Amino acid sequence: MQWNPTDFIRGNISEIIIDDNMKLIILQPYLNIKGGAERVILEIARHYNAKILTMEYNKNTTYSEFSECDIQLIGKKVPLSELLPYRASQGLRYGYNFYNFKIKEEYDVLNSHISPSEWIRHKNTNVLWYCHTPPREVYDLYSTRMKNRTQKEKILYSSMAHIYRLIAKRTVKKIENIATNSKNTSTRIEKYFSRSSTIIPPGIEYSNYENKSDEHFFFYPSRFIINKQQDYVIRAFKVFCSKRKDNKYSLILAGTLSNDPEHLKYMEYLKTLSSGLRVKILTNVDEERLRNLYSTASAVLFAAKNEDYGLVPLEAMASSKPIIALNDGGPTETVIDGKTGYLINSELEMAEKMFILSKNPTLSEALGKAGRKHIIKNYSWKSFFKKLDILLEKTKNSNTA
Repeated sequence: MQWNPTDFIRGNISEIIIDDNMKLIILQPYLNIKGGAERVILEIARHYNAKILTMEYNKNTTYSEFSECDIQLIGKKVPLSELLPYRASQGLRYGYNFYNFKIKEEYDVLNSHISPSEWIRHKNTNVLWYCHTPPREVYDLYSTRMKNRTQKEKILYSSMAHIYRLIAKRTVKKIENIATNSKNTSTRIEKYFSRSSTIIPPGIEYSNYENKSDEHFFFYPSRFIINKQQDYVIRAFKVFCSKRKDNKYSLILAGTLSNDPEHLKYMEYLKTLSSGLRVKILTNVDEERLRNLYSTASAVLFAAKNEDYGLVPLEAMASSKPIIALNDGGPTETVIDGKTGYLINSELEMAEKMFILSKNPTLSEALGKAGRKHIIKNYSWKSFFKKLDILLEKTKNSNTA
């Protein structure tokens, strides 16, 4: 199957007219889940009273606070996109629309987030891209994702990935400024786009989190997608159970589950894997219940593969709970091994740390208290916006043609 990048990017999409005088405009492909990126977008929108332009918005499955924001749905249908598999169709619609949008009204800065919203730079200037991650399906997880696809899907996705890389290389080099969440992501941006970026770690509203009790369960909150590796945690918990042998502890997995066929298939695998174990799987949990689960857990687990940043370890520490996280990616920048929790390198090691904490409540309490202090000192939204203000002002005055 042959794809022509020129045919893809050439379009006659109607121009978007912004009807008010908002100085900051946020661009995001979708607002239909509860994730770290969505939390950052929400805080930025609130802080700067910014309008959000997005192609998909579901108030029932993302943060409820978005209902208080000025959100405008944008985008045109792309011919034949509905004939493609879900993820390919989604990527085609997102890319085609953002690449061809022209915003005519006055603004100071366009703040793009999840890719390919940064493609807004093709027909607009003064763009600050807060890159949560270069799309991993196209870059570092490309080979892993391709293994699970049929031969026809491999041909399609390899073609579309090639198109994406060509357009991204052309577009990202024109973006005025790039911010990101961690050293880990900054390294990826340098590797794939040959661009430097300013590291501005997201903050956390630590006053919303507390430690109520220890209800004897381990907690892993994260979206149900394969690179979050809930299966890793289930296998570690199985080893832990073989060591404890008293059935006192359980494992709770909680997160957003989309209608993506790949995600639904992964969920079925998790259910099969956890059969016979004290594992509870919760989907689309609201914020109040999520914080309550943090506050009553024995410890929080995190096993995402080479996570860009990871808010879960921060939320765990804000809740005065020890965090046991994979020694990989973002958590290596936020978790202090042996002081606020543990960084582990295998399922057996995760099980071992779970066992140690279950036998030593005093140690668990000490790690939790140290984690809370670490968050208060280093991860406030005040610090985040102080740094972002500077970069927004720099972008505003870029005046790049």
